[in-house]
Amino acid sequence: MNRSFSLGGLLRRPEAGALLGLVAVLIFFSIFGGTSFLKIAGMSSWLNVAATLGVIAIPVGLLMIAGELDISVGAMVPAGAMTVSIISGHLGLPIWLGIATTLGLGVLVGLINGLMVVRTVVPSLIVTLGSLFAVQGMVLGLSVFITKSTSVALKTEGLAKILLGDFVFGQLQVMVIWWLLATAAYVYFIHFSRFGNWVFAMGGDKVSARNAGIPTERLTVTLFVLSSTSAAFVGMCQAILYNSAQVAGGQSFIFNSIISVVVGGVLLTGGFGSVIGIFFGTITFAIVTQGIYYTDFDRNWSSLIIGVLLLLAVLMNNTFRRAALSYAPKHKGAK
Repeated sequence: MNRSFSLGGLLRRPEAGALLGLVAVLIFFSIFGGTSFLKIAGMSSWLNVAATLGVIAIPVGLLMIAGELDISVGAMVPAGAMTVSIISGHLGLPIWLGIATTLGLGVLVGLINGLMVVRTVVPSLIVTLGSLFAVQGMVLGLSVFITKSTSVALKTEGLAKILLGDFVFGQLQVMVIWWLLATAAYVYFIHFSRFGNWVFAMGGDKVSARNAGIPTERLTVTLFVLSSTSAAFVGMCQAILYNSAQVAGGQSFIFNSIISVVVGGVLLTGGFGSVIGIFFGTITFAIVTQGIYYTDFDRNWSSLIIGVLLLLAVLMNNTFRRAALSYAPKHKGAK
């Protein structure tokens, strides 16, 4: 195989820039964060953040690759937390019933989002914006009506606690394991099955994909169900981990997931990206947001530093992608 062609192929991969950005921020905080950043406690802090965000970011990223967007995840996280807490905490019903109901709610909201997108001409941004406010209002209203409060305690023990809301290997949350398993499953789904080709085709040209026989409507609904259910799952796990749930919260997941996806190399216009790139982008975002607290920088400037570092990571990603695209035509004949 021609070595120059291999180099061009490597640079053209969506995760190439994301990996370099991850290495850059790791080096940066290893230098300015000192030994504390590299210790188990420091690594656990950003791995836990990356895991919680990553479970949501990957399905959101797949939707973006397919040319859609889901911002209702910001409401589904507290909805998932409050659902399991009300059912199994306030009402005292079995925890597995609370878990099943929570996941069922995620599937229902995802179905509604997906069906509204494919059955109407309303953009997914507007549809999920409506879902965001609708779910927020429903959770607040029902929580106050049932519990007379906006926060609910939840005490979970046994297998449910071990699987969904406990710590493993010291300070690592069990969510890290779910994140790794989900990443592996999505890598197969997107990069080693025909469904992945369908997702990329939809992002390139949905009309052409439909004319080619791809079930675009069914696949779109499935992606929305995955996104919504993943957000509900994360909220449920947080409630089980921290033994409580609140109506407020979850809004940060909207922008944080999109930022992680973009840092991971996914184009906002759709049709380009990778699961591994999103995986790297999520870690990069988590390191930047958590690593700042291990440095001697003035905390008043933390938002500025975080913004600059994330912008540099995105620019690096875009630079390598453009370089790869300009490099490729020179080596069309390479084999």
